[in-house]
Amino acid sequence: MIELRHLKKTYENAEPLKDVSVTIRDGDVVAVIGPSGTGKSTLLRCLNLLEQPTDGQIFLNGEEITARGCDVRRARRKMGMVFQSFNLFGHLTVIENLMVPSMDLLGMGKQEAYDRGIELLRRVGLREKAMSYPDELSGGQQQRVAIARTLAMDPEIILLDEPTSALDPTMVSEVQAVIRDLSRSGKTMMIVTHEMNFARAIANRVFFMDEGGICEDGTPEEIFDHPKKEQTRRFIKRLRVLELVVDSKNFDFIGAGAEIDRYCLQNDVAPREKYRIRLAVEELVQQILLPRLPQPQILVSVERSMQDESTTVMVSYAGERFDPRDTDNELSLTILKSTAAELAYSYDEDERLPNRVEVRMIGKC
Repeated sequence: MIELRHLKKTYENAEPLKDVSVTIRDGDVVAVIGPSGTGKSTLLRCLNLLEQPTDGQIFLNGEEITARGCDVRRARRKMGMVFQSFNLFGHLTVIENLMVPSMDLLGMGKQEAYDRGIELLRRVGLREKAMSYPDELSGGQQQRVAIARTLAMDPEIILLDEPTSALDPTMVSEVQAVIRDLSRSGKTMMIVTHEMNFARAIANRVFFMDEGGICEDGTPEEIFDHPKKEQTRRFIKRLRVLELVVDSKNFDFIGAGAEIDRYCLQNDVAPREKYRIRLAVEELVQQILLPRLPQPQILVSVERSMQDESTTVMVSYAGERFDPRDTDNELSLTILKSTAAELAYSYDEDERLPNRVEVRMIGKC
């Protein structure tokens, strides 16, 4: 079991880990996802002490490995690391790459290390490459050798840092297949990955990291299908978001229209769909809500999904319960409905802006 308590890592101009506390159970296969620069790789490097945490504690099976005087080499033997770059020894054959650490660090004899290495190469589908050199292999094959070398140390925990990010797309599946097989072995694993489908298929637990911490922790179904946090939802759905705050009846709708135009241009929104987005915002906010709200507090979010190229206009506002579909402005409501594939309203009294309207836009046609 791994336990992190208030783990922090600070550099001179950055703080990739701000305050991480979590427990990883034996046998967990954890996928770590999130935007670039949010501390995912730093978390792995701190776990096996390649990076020394600035503050906080790491416990491995009840022993604090960040304590002064702890045998770091012994702790690292329990945690194998697979890097983005393969880090193989170019002057050694594939089998020698597996034998050397087994002999030097585990004290195996030459024959035992050889037999163990051959068995692991067979497991990753590379038995016939035992006498080849790394530069004679494809990128996918080199990464499979790197995984086999990690397994040769018989670690309790396996850490994989973006193991497919340096590979040609045609080679990704062969490495993922090896890792998927490995995930069924019962070993504790933590995998930093940007491949969402892979993370969903391989893990029993997913960490979504953002702003230097674990923003959300749950099963793949919870994280990918029912995320609780707004940051998670936007990341999973690959949303590009434009937000407008309308807090005055004199709001600059001309300037807002120009912002929407720029947003649509940046996200390849078709001209006719862009027109419908602008029309939905103008009719809903300017014509229906503003006349109704004496002191407007309105948040407009335009969300473009890069997964399916769909766009949703979401409008949240303060005040008593008011469904725009009950408006007396029938003309604006008719125009609003003409822009929407779906129009939904909800009210949550616990929210700062309890009224919420979602307008799923009609797409390309």
